[in-house]
Amino acid sequence: MPARLFYTGQVVVDLVMALDALPRSGGDVLARSANFETGGGFNVMAAACRNGLQTIYLGRHGHGRFGDLARQAMAAEGIEVATAASTDQDTGLSVALIEPSAERSFISYVGAEGGLSDSDLNSQVVQAEDFVFVSGYSLLHKHKVSTLLNWLGQLPREARVVFDPGPLVNSPDSTEMQAMLPLIDLWTSNCEEALRFTGRQTIADALAQLAQWLKGDAMIVVRDGPNGCWIRRDNATLSVPGFPVKAIDTNGAGDAHAGVLLAGLAAGLGAEQAALRANAAAAIAVTRWGPATAPVAAEVDQLIGASP
Repeated sequence: MPARLFYTGQVVVDLVMALDALPRSGGDVLARSANFETGGGFNVMAAACRNGLQTIYLGRHGHGRFGDLARQAMAAEGIEVATAASTDQDTGLSVALIEPSAERSFISYVGAEGGLSDSDLNSQVVQAEDFVFVSGYSLLHKHKVSTLLNWLGQLPREARVVFDPGPLVNSPDSTEMQAMLPLIDLWTSNCEEALRFTGRQTIADALAQLAQWLKGDAMIVVRDGPNGCWIRRDNATLSVPGFPVKAIDTNGAGDAHAGVLLAGLAAGLGAEQAALRANAAAAIAVTRWGPATAPVAAEVDQLIGASP
């Protein structure tokens, strides 16, 4: 059976607003645009699906306007939703504020996606060749984290656990993170997250520290913006170049990178080739407005083919 991606993180709805500048405390500014978009974990799953990787959402989704939006978006991408809609909560909302520099700030409200049960996770059978994606945000949800960690510990040994710490998991010191570290087969983050998590000053030192904490054969991928990304595995470190573009919105670029990376690995590509495709996908994503802007495989092929 071909490899599949099981996503255990959170799908939310983003209210994306473009601003000339963030307001000061107590201030008021006018946005240049505003749109509701499905975001959060949806971005990783959409990127994977658009690049040929069958994807199943194992998280919860709500009953209400935002839950409807989330389900419609997942159905349009071909993402399978494995759990039933919550009966008492809607899907959560995140306000994404985008400045002219393409930098983004978030204000989030947790909804139905903040919970999880054994029956939710056991609705599907994970096979040895599958990827299981874990978001650092999940470790912060008290109605989800224990159930998730227990389930991860029971997966087939050959299943590959992918972890993205996100911006809020800042160190390895918590009980939840200590339980998570031995389970990780593939770490994916941006360089700021890796530096903050490890307490190191350089990417090289952060990669070395992560390698000490993770399994001996774990693959570590750290994104370095327009420079591409770094890979560490089996005591070897490799820089994979990026693609120079003019960014207009960085929202969702890291998710595009993660989804396309996994699609490449699932298709049998080596780490370097899969990372190159992920770099191309992230470069395309930042030239587009919105959170789920990952390209399809043909667009990735075109950018790679056009590069000198």
